[in-house]
Parts: sequence; structure tokens; C-alpha cells
Amino acid sequence: MFKKILIANRGEIACRVAATAHRMGIQTVAVYSDADAGAKHVQACDEAVHVGGSAPKDSYLRWERILQAAKDTGAEAVHPGYGFLSENEDFAKACAAAGLVFIGPPASAILAMGLKAESKRLMEKAGVPLVPGYHGADQDPALLQGEADRIGYPALIKASAGGGGKGMRVVEKSEDFAAALASCQREAINSFGSDAVLIEKYVQRPRHIEIQVFGDTHGNCVYLFERDCSVQRRHQKVLEEAPAPGMTEALRSQMGAAAVAAAKAVNYVGAGTVEFIVEQTAYDQPESMKFFFMEMNTRLQVEHPVTEAITGLDLVEWQLRVASGQPLPLRQDQLRIQGHAIEARICAENPDNNFLPATGTLQVYRKPQASSFERGTIRVDDGVREGDTISPFYDSMVAKLIVHGDTREQALARLDTALAQTHIVGLNTNVQFLRHVVRSEAFATAKLDTALIQREADVLFKQETVGLAAAVAAVVAHTLHAEKALQGADPFSRRDGWQSHGLAQRRFEFVWQDQPRSARLNYLHDGALSLSLEGDDAASGVLTFAAHGSGLWVQWGSAPRVLSQLDWQSETAHLFTPQGATRITVLDPLAHAGEAAQEGGRLTAPMPGKVVSFAVKAGDKVKAGQPLAVMEAMKMEHTISAPKDGVVAELLYAPGDQVADGAELLKLG
Repeated sequence: MFKKILIANRGEIACRVAATAHRMGIQTVAVYSDADAGAKHVQACDEAVHVGGSAPKDSYLRWERILQAAKDTGAEAVHPGYGFLSENEDFAKACAAAGLVFIGPPASAILAMGLKAESKRLMEKAGVPLVPGYHGADQDPALLQGEADRIGYPALIKASAGGGGKGMRVVEKSEDFAAALASCQREAINSFGSDAVLIEKYVQRPRHIEIQVFGDTHGNCVYLFERDCSVQRRHQKVLEEAPAPGMTEALRSQMGAAAVAAAKAVNYVGAGTVEFIVEQTAYDQPESMKFFFMEMNTRLQVEHPVTEAITGLDLVEWQLRVASGQPLPLRQDQLRIQGHAIEARICAENPDNNFLPATGTLQVYRKPQASSFERGTIRVDDGVREGDTISPFYDSMVAKLIVHGDTREQALARLDTALAQTHIVGLNTNVQFLRHVVRSEAFATAKLDTALIQREADVLFKQETVGLAAAVAAVVAHTLHAEKALQGADPFSRRDGWQSHGLAQRRFEFVWQDQPRSARLNYLHDGALSLSLEGDDAASGVLTFAAHGSGLWVQWGSAPRVLSQLDWQSETAHLFTPQGATRITVLDPLAHAGEAAQEGGRLTAPMPGKVVSFAVKAGDKVKAGQPLAVMEAMKMEHTISAPKDGVVAELLYAPGDQVADGAELLKLG
């Protein structure tokens, strides 16, 4: 077994590989870019080597620097993770030439499976079922259109060297073929340097089911069952599960045998995934499913944890053992499926805006309590910590949340609970969107195909599961609770509207879903609190709350009691409940007393908007509470006041400038 390996990757997969290596007593070397100098994966390894600038082309793709780092640190092998150099046959060859073991398949297998057309020819020879299509070298447009006409429409044009959903076009009728081909070829040449394409029948109600395979240097090869990866956006996976719902033992055996045949056709060694497209006549007729080879990924997959969950195996350990020359630890007849597992990819993105990637700082990053799969619950794989930045340089994935249960229904319930316990503040994520998918009737009843997200758009996008009334009640309750803790029991020092006689009132101003809202709190003689929401959503009732852990039980009027947690980002309250999450901007300056004092000299925009004016200039002395700037946002003006005495060090914007939510407006020394 190796004594030291270099991990040629970053983020959660680098942390994942390091964890298994350390458990096996193997030392690890990390590589890092400028942007990752303080990253979690760097600290997870025994040594770390800087390999270049923040952009991947300047660091993680500079394999000559990575090989030099391995040589300098005395590493015996290189684990490429996934992405970056993991499927680069030149890198695999360079490792061998440098006397390093590449923890992956032979370069010849990477090359054979890297080109879609060539791999299809190999699979056809090996007897692996293929989607009807044309995979030839002749790229004459007239011939390609003729092949599409022969196969029938709808047809799929796919870049031969493609991946990640790029260079793909669905053509519904013959007269649209020429324009679609030209568009596909332009994208292919820009993305992959080759405009070669293949033509395939477009499969109806397609499911994406892949088989995990493993080969060793002794001629052994097994399959570790299947994963269903049908829930996708932009041809990229969102949820993965194992085993595949509705899979029959006969179909599993057929697909497993085909996957092993595919691996043996290229003398495969290590972990790989054979991906199939599965056609289904109807969602509830698994016996009608037909499978066709799509491609082979010659590396460990992002979704490998669900296979680990249902088999009880560590696939990274298997990789290390096979790469060091050992035979596979188990035979095919010794492998068993245990329960059901689902993985959710938590990404920094805005699903309601076409999944636009997001960047920013993880100001709050709380995740569910992880426990071992032996106890059958939750696992979180990530490469970030609270306070880390999700940069524009790398993939938008924040974490992978994996749950395991005895049944699919149990795993679904655990996943929803775990997502509810995942609290992220500082940037947009898909956490609530994932909850919508998991709770949808289509996913719960396994009506799966790769168009599920588009098909169920009405119940997946722009869904607000926490209403205005619940948000207002929670924010007011948390505000009062925080003030009581901050100001003590002396009633004459309180700032909550208490008075020695008469009925006291307090007003709260909010912005929710871009609309101004108002609420009034009445302090009654008997010590009770009455909260009234004004406007079109008028409602009123007695407000009660009680502490529970880091949150509050909140009840307003006849509404059910809700357990809520609140996190502030400037003046925006991020509310998390078991039912869902929302955000509401609080315009009342007393709404979170003490918050400004904790901010020190940092003054930030409470919401996106425009700087109207500054009341001070650099060098001015200011007192706590003194107005410093005025912002206009959502058709309302908001005054920014000094949190403490100090001196204005710098104004960072000018009147008229547009600023983002949380942008620092000025520095106070």
C-alpha cells in the first residue's frame, strides 16, 4: 500500500479522498490555487503545495506543476478526484512517465471512452445495446441529415467530444435539421475544439441510470449496482439515488452484465461508471424499460456516496487498493444492496432565475448532524466552512447531502428533514428548490425522467412555503426575545415600548417580496402581546413565543405553533422553519438591537438599492446614532446611522451609485 499520495483536486472530493487515506494510514499532499490558499481541503491534508493562480487553467489544470509537487513531496501516487485532470489521458501517461501511479484507469481506457463515437463503436463490438443512430466518421451535412431521416424524429445531435450538456440539440422535424446541426457544431468547436457530431434517436420518457463498475489488474471486474440520476437541470444532475426505483432483478442483471462487458472491452482498472439511457413506455411499467449505452465516465463519480451507502463499502479505499496492485476485495456474488440512499447536490445558484450561479460568502453555514451509515441516516460531504467564499472560479456546488434509510419512503422523509436543517445565508442556494422536488408528487411516486423539472415547473419554481404572517410573527418574536436578553429586566432601561401606564404600541416596517409591509404590536395590561398585520393581508392575534435550543417556538393567533430560527444579513432576516424558509427585510431600527454594535466599523447596505446621499465625509468625527447616509431601495428611503462613536475613514461609493445587498458603504474607524 502507498505511504503518501497527492490529491490533484480541490473542494469536497479532495477532503473525501483525504479522509479515507488517513483512515488507512496514508499521508496526503494537497495542491491549491491562489483562491484556495486557506481552503478546507488544504487543511485536511498533511502537506500542501501552491500550484498557481485562481483560474483552473493557471493551477489545477497545470499538470506539470502537479507532477513536480508530487516529486518534491515524495508522493508515490496521484488521485485525480473528478473533473479537472481525472479523464485526461495525457496526464495519466505523464504520471506513469514520472514514476507515479495514476489512481484511475489506464490512459488507453480513458482515450477509448473519451470520444463518444469511438466508444459507441467499441460497445457495439462488445454487444452492449446502443441507441439507434449514426456514429460514423463521415461528417457531410447531407449524410448526417439523411441518417437522421432514417432513424426518425425526434432525433438528437450530439457533439462527439462533448459532455456536461454542451453541444446537444433535439430536432423535431427534418426541415429544422440543418440549422440545428450548424448551431451544435459551433458550440462543439468552441467548447471541445472539434465539430464532429453523432446522430441518435431521441428516447421518449428517458431515465438516466448508471452502473458503478470496478476492475483490477488481475482481470476481475464487478458491478456495484445502479444509480438513478434522472432529475437534472441543463443536463446536469440534481438528485441521485440508489437503487433505481422500479428496477427489476432481471433488468439489473442485464444492465450490470452490459456494464462489465463495456469495462472489459477496454481492459478497465479502478472505479468507473457506465451510463445508460433507459426508455420507458409508462412510468408504472418497469418491465417495459429498455436500456441503451450512453457513455462511460472513467473516474469516480460525484454521486458515488449513494453506492457506498447501499453497499456499506468505501469506494475510495477500493481505488487505493486496486491502484496498489491488490485484487478486488469482493466477488460479484458477495455484493448486496442494503436499503435506499439519495444524494442532493446543494449548489450556489438561483433556481428561480434559470439556475444562475451565485457567488458570495457563507455568512451562515449550518448543516444537519451527520451520523454513520451503520446507524442509517445522514452524511454531508463538503469542502467549505462557514465564512468561506464561493468564488466564480470553480463549480457552484457547496455540499452533497446524502441520506440512507431502510426504504425509499424513509430516505425521502429523512432527506426533507435534513434539507430543512441546512441553513445557508450569504448567497442564493437551491436548498428550498430541492425540498420542492423531494416533496413533489412526481418524485415521491418515482415518476422519473430527465424532463421532470421542466414537466413539474409549476410546483417547483417560485414557491413560497412560509407566508408573510408567519415571517412577521417570527421576526417580531425573535426581536423581542433578543432585546429582553440584551437589555435585562429593568423596565425603565428597556426600548421595547414599555410604559408605566396606558396602552403601549410599537410599529414595525418590513419589505417582503419587494413590497412594503407594516405591523403593529400592542402591549396589553395583562402582559400579553397583540400583533396586527396591516394592509391587504390584515390579520391580528395574540403573539406568544418560547425559547427552544437556538430557535423559538412562535404562535400567532389561531395559526399552528412554528419552530423558527433567524439569521441576520445586514437588515434582512433569514427565517428557517421545518415547513420552509424565507427572507424579510426589517426597516425598524430597533428590530435587532445590538446588531450594529457587533458590526464594529462596518456599515453595509441593508438591501440592493441606490445611494441617495452621504451626510459625512472622510475625516469627520461622528457620534453613535448619527445619520451617515441615505439609501433608496424598493421605493423607500432608509437612513444608515453610526453604530458607535468614531471617525469616517473612507466613503466607498458616491451618490447615485447602485449597490448590492450587503455592500460596505463606508468605513468607520
